[in-house]
Amino acid sequence: MKIHFLSVAFIMTFVSFGQNIPIDFEQGGHGLNWTWTTFENDTNPALEIVPNPDVSSINSSSTVAKFTALQAGEPWAGVESMHGTDIGSFSLDNTNCTVKIMVWKPIISDVGIKFVDATNAAQPEIKVSNTLINQWEELTFDFSSRIGVYPIVKDQIVIFPDFDLGGRSQDNIIYFDNVYGSLNNTNTQDVNHEKMRVYPNPTTDLIYLENLKSFEKVEIYDLIGNLKGTHCHKVIDISSFSNGVYLFRLIFESNTTIIKVIKK
Repeated sequence: MKIHFLSVAFIMTFVSFGQNIPIDFEQGGHGLNWTWTTFENDTNPALEIVPNPDVSSINSSSTVAKFTALQAGEPWAGVESMHGTDIGSFSLDNTNCTVKIMVWKPIISDVGIKFVDATNAAQPEIKVSNTLINQWEELTFDFSSRIGVYPIVKDQIVIFPDFDLGGRSQDNIIYFDNVYGSLNNTNTQDVNHEKMRVYPNPTTDLIYLENLKSFEKVEIYDLIGNLKGTHCHKVIDISSFSNGVYLFRLIFESNTTIIKVIKK
């Protein structure tokens, strides 16, 4: 059995005109196996996918992207996905014009994002500066003014992690993750006015659903929509699952909620 993503409201963030989002660099997710190319960064060291340097903060993801902005690189040094095959072909609309990204930076500088079409046509990047250093921070980019603006169909994302026209005094290591946000994988949240706790997350085997009294069942899906199992109890064993990201769909009498669970 497969769930049809486009026909269900809870998964609309995954698909918009063929857009492969969110970009979370996790097994089974988007970004991990993409062809990322570094540019204008002196020797152009490759983008690395590495363990999260700080899982105790707002970002509990297992893996993140690491970009080394070299002192000798240009201020606009960055990294870009492969045309077409990575983020897919899409147009901006009200469902995907707000772009979030989590960054961990040792310095204050702009982060830039732009989208490019198959002929390399693009509007200028939008830049937002981080305000915190040496910790995760989520930045929000508003592309609503670009809806319906040439080029209409994009097929590439370009990220400038350390856009500083003043120049760098050293090599800066930047981590970034969860482009377009992430599915909910917080350990505690309000569900039907109850404080539900889902833990441990990430996990290697068991998931516990705590303080949840009224749910009917839990359906577990992988990120391509395959139903992996249905459960009606509060301790769920996923030790036999492959490592990656799974969606726990908690079904109540009147509504549903989705939680992202990471199996490692």
